[in-house]
Amino acid sequence: MAYKSAHDASDLQGFFADLVRCETRLYNALNERLRQQHGIVTSQFEFLRFLRERPGCRVADLAAEFAIGVGATSKGIDRLEKQGWMVRRANPEDRRSSLLELTDDGSRLLAAAEKTFAAGLKELLEGALGSSATAAAARALSQLRSALERDQVGTPAG
Repeated sequence: MAYKSAHDASDLQGFFADLVRCETRLYNALNERLRQQHGIVTSQFEFLRFLRERPGCRVADLAAEFAIGVGATSKGIDRLEKQGWMVRRANPEDRRSSLLELTDDGSRLLAAAEKTFAAGLKELLEGALGSSATAAAARALSQLRSALERDQVGTPAG
């Protein structure tokens, strides 16, 4: 369902539906490529990327970044650790939490999966929109995300 206009307040529900359905379809398509080619799913890929960018982060940091609960995040980290793609280290400043780090195997997996992910995004987004419209959409969504995060909109309670 395509919405009439971003300026037509009466059809913001259509805009929301399009936004959510696009995200779901892109996520599923990339998930399938990552699963087939690397044996991981999109959520694992995103966690691994975050761990590479933020070595020594905590489960709570991941949960905050992805706006998901700490329990679900911890379970996801457990799965990555079981595969040998990351490790938990004792947090010297807080015995109740662990610091998370990628392993060499996790780094190699991520490097290979990033190529698949980037190629899939390029094909799916630029193939449908072209590079100019993709860049405009990226700017608009980045602005929206910044506002939502600044105002702590949609932050999980637990």
